[in-house]
Amino acid sequence: MFGIYLKRELSRRKKAALVIALGLALGIALVITVNSVSAGMQQAQDKVLKSLYGLGTDMTVTKARSAPSGSASDRPKFDFDAKSDSSKKQSSDRVMTQGGQALKSSLVAKVAAQKGVANAVGALSLNVTKVDGSFTQGKAKSGTTQQQGGPGGGQSGDSGAPQVQGGGASFDVNSYSVAGVDVTDQDLGPLATSKITTGATFTAAQANAKVAVVSKSYAKENKYKVGKTLKISGTKYTIIGIATPDSSDSTTDVYLPLKQAQTLGDAKNQVTTIYVKATDSQQIDTVKATIQKNISGTTVTTSADLADTVSGSLSTASNLATSVGKWLSVAVLVAAFLVAALLTSSAVSRRVREFGTLKALGWPSRKVTRQVVGESVVNGLLGGALGIALGLGAAYAVTAISPKLTAELGSTGGMGGGMGGPGGGGPGGQTASAAKNTLEIALSAPVSATTIALAAGLAIAGGLVAGAMGGWRASRMRPADALRSVS
Repeated sequence: MFGIYLKRELSRRKKAALVIALGLALGIALVITVNSVSAGMQQAQDKVLKSLYGLGTDMTVTKARSAPSGSASDRPKFDFDAKSDSSKKQSSDRVMTQGGQALKSSLVAKVAAQKGVANAVGALSLNVTKVDGSFTQGKAKSGTTQQQGGPGGGQSGDSGAPQVQGGGASFDVNSYSVAGVDVTDQDLGPLATSKITTGATFTAAQANAKVAVVSKSYAKENKYKVGKTLKISGTKYTIIGIATPDSSDSTTDVYLPLKQAQTLGDAKNQVTTIYVKATDSQQIDTVKATIQKNISGTTVTTSADLADTVSGSLSTASNLATSVGKWLSVAVLVAAFLVAALLTSSAVSRRVREFGTLKALGWPSRKVTRQVVGESVVNGLLGGALGIALGLGAAYAVTAISPKLTAELGSTGGMGGGMGGPGGGGPGGQTASAAKNTLEIALSAPVSATTIALAAGLAIAGGLVAGAMGGWRASRMRPADALRSVS
């Protein structure tokens, strides 16, 4: 009886049911769209942070570089001999640690032993400046000066001082980054953000081997291939692999075993960055506080700290979707609920004689209320189905268009070394005054099962709210008053 009557009443009031369903559908569609776009923003930001940090890294430990002492010994210095026969090519490499102040390698084990830390790996970031070229010796030539004679119009010639003509120097300066990798654990650290597309990566047996992995762009620029040798500061390294970064922001050019990098940079038993993975991603702030408390003088940077340095259109759009978008969707949803409730209540007022007759025939108030609520829930479910369809369509349109957003990666300011890591791939690689790196990210709008479930819940809630208001009004009607009214 309930189902038959429900079906008949909904069929008889198609327009009213459609209006209520469309109102709920618009609110639900906006909620789905805002949630999916927000999820896309989060994915885009995670992609940016992953390029800075490395796969599986939750935080990094560095130490701010101390203020320079003013000594010229810390500046790049190149000494060349310019002999009389010095036309041959000369070359010199200057290897320096970059990023924050060097840390003792023993701190890696100390960080790993802290409560809440699942794993910790050390890395050494180096910058190599290579200067090569040659001097060309000038040639001395003697000259004469002509002077006008006296009244007789004669001329006199005096030999001038010898003059050096030609000669000079032509030198090329090339700077590239080198990252020392712990070959025993490559799931963390600078190489974790890259995939070996040619050759192979390091093995545990190559902890102190003279081998190297180079980035794809650096290999292409210098025509390096697997099997060829790379010479750094007089030491030859055999290239065993070509790495393709997951993000265009990774600027590390050459990867070496950590011990080889320490030898190359005269930094024995030292690292510049410690990459940390937490046992629980929800306890990162607690782990950060523990490390800072137990290991003084270090700077711990988390993904949340990095997120604060991301600016550009990605940050603007993310803030807009998070704040304005969500509040707007809530406001529209509340308005849709109220409109549905008012329309349902209005429909009940137009059905006074109907409900009065039903009560006169013996229907109790709860049965009348159940009838109104049942109709409203069906309207809500219909609106939910339409809203989910509209929301999915909007999310698909955003993903298909894939609007481009820019993300500018700044420095944290308090790190001393700024953001960056080995070669700019993690914290500690570039100075705070360095120019910002700009990435271009394609926005998508993924829709999760949780969002769909939320939409279905909102549809049912909207129907219940509208039905409760209409049912409450219908239950208060008295049969005598209802039968006296005229529809």
